[in-house]
Amino acid sequence: MSAIDRNARASGDFAAKLAETTALLQQAALDYAPLTAGAAPRITLACSLGAEDMVIAHLINSLQLDIGIFVLETGMLHTETLALLERLKASSRAPVEVFKPVPEATVEFVAREGLEAMYKSIELRKACCNIRKMEPLNRALKDKAAWITGLRREQSGARAEVPLIDTSDAARVKLNPLANWTWGDVWYFIALNKIDYNPLHDQFYPSIGCAPCTRAISQGEDFRAGRWWWEDEAAKECGLHVKTSPLPEKALT
Repeated sequence: MSAIDRNARASGDFAAKLAETTALLQQAALDYAPLTAGAAPRITLACSLGAEDMVIAHLINSLQLDIGIFVLETGMLHTETLALLERLKASSRAPVEVFKPVPEATVEFVAREGLEAMYKSIELRKACCNIRKMEPLNRALKDKAAWITGLRREQSGARAEVPLIDTSDAARVKLNPLANWTWGDVWYFIALNKIDYNPLHDQFYPSIGCAPCTRAISQGEDFRAGRWWWEDEAAKECGLHVKTSPLPEKALT
């Protein structure tokens, strides 16, 4: 059974949610339009290539919005995720930028700590995330006034209060246009619009990150149970969506 067959169930107020999301994206494209002709938009989508972000990428393209898209290619993604990235790059109207970690930083880290350092301690796992995600993210968001994510309140307890518009970071505004959507809404929209998605979702991977840090979940498990499953629940973020996560000096080298 596919992820669509299992999950595509629109909530009763889905039409209102879609209208809210569409209006937010359209207004954002206006608010953060390039300051000069030919310049890059001042807003971008952080596309993880998960179901939610593929929905937002589809909306950006179908609405022909002047919003960029970027992907963090950590060097540890599943083969299926990399294949989806290539398909997105080939089909997207909006330009898709790919940001990778600094090669020297990853080589040094692996040489020092090993390929399975993420399993040894939370500190080493977060150091790996800093090198492979946080430093590239900082480059991706340089000179941007706003960014877009696929965060939803339903995803986890830590995200239960996710706002549509997050102004808590003085550096830039974060927009979460699917904050009110359910998992059923996401898959209903994917089915309705025949949106491409990661086939790992069909194999019970609701949340997909780096291959060593992601597993399938069982029926009844939490949505994000497959991410960093060996850690305490409170630690299950890589830093992208944590308000206070300073980079260690090593990650900046």
